[in-house]
Amino acid sequence: MLTYDINIILETTYTGKLRHNCEKNLIIILLKHMAKNLVLLGMMGVGKSTIGRKLAKKLNLKFFDTDQIIEKKVQMKIIDIFNLKGEKYFRKQEEIVVLDCLKNNNSLIALGGGGFINIKIRTEVLNKAISIWLDVDLETLSKRLNNNLKRPLLQRGNNKKMLLNIYKKRKSTYKLADFKVYCEKLNINQIQKKIINFYEKK
Repeated sequence: MLTYDINIILETTYTGKLRHNCEKNLIIILLKHMAKNLVLLGMMGVGKSTIGRKLAKKLNLKFFDTDQIIEKKVQMKIIDIFNLKGEKYFRKQEEIVVLDCLKNNNSLIALGGGGFINIKIRTEVLNKAISIWLDVDLETLSKRLNNNLKRPLLQRGNNKKMLLNIYKKRKSTYKLADFKVYCEKLNINQIQKKIINFYEKK
């Protein structure tokens, strides 16, 4: 466990560009000390891909967006995979892709909304990675996803009602994550800071 506070060291020692460079180097050292991959999980539309991509760049980690990898592998959009091959096929591809991503080191992995529900994926994540649940209010999710035709599980009726049903089914499993970040009213930098601060306490 690291016994110093990065922010205190930097604020009392460095300023400006030098402080920024030192902060980045200290964070990289911290992540190597942890020696585990970072996995972001949560509902569709919560911002896992956007936050993950920016955080991975900041921390010098390899970034894997599992939905994008599946699309590239199958050569179809997620919505088309669901419609033409079915959810069962998609979930199997998701399992293969996520388990393969977890074999990498120094990586940040953004899971699809239902990825963590898979027991094989969940077991590997909980045993071999640090899992972060990103959560926001359902009202916020509903506004973000309103009329989004790329979300296969929201093609069956009222989006808000569907979101509520999906969230209720998944919430107890999401709670198994190592850490939860309630993202409502937080910007990306604030969310990143919360995640990084969690590492310091591990």
